[in-house]
Amino acid sequence: MSYIEGFVIACAKAKKQEFIHHANHMDSIFMEMGAIRVIECWADDVPNGNLTDFRKAVQAKEDEDVIFSWIEWPDKETRNKAYAVMMDPKNDDPRLDMEKYPMPFDGKRMIFGGFTPVVQLN
Repeated sequence: MSYIEGFVIACAKAKKQEFIHHANHMDSIFMEMGAIRVIECWADDVPNGNLTDFRKAVQAKEDEDVIFSWIEWPDKETRNKAYAVMMDPKNDDPRLDMEKYPMPFDGKRMIFGGFTPVVQLN
């Protein structure tokens, strides 16, 4: 069964196209490194909750929308190898230059984690 890396991000509504450009850039690298698929979703119907919700989770401001994304990897090992390459300070791949390709959102408010599927219907 595959391995899922999930993300919830707050991004300025005015930066939607910038986010899409950044996602296309990074997602192609994830695919090259073995990802099966990458899904990037911009908020469409994200209600405010009484106790918690997606917006509160990432401290989204009034001028921001929530992004819900995931990367499907064939397994955790492939994901770990990809991140080891991407985070390696000796890696000189210019596509990973954060100054040239800055994130169009506040990465400190991003929620992310890896998940092992327990139910999968196809």
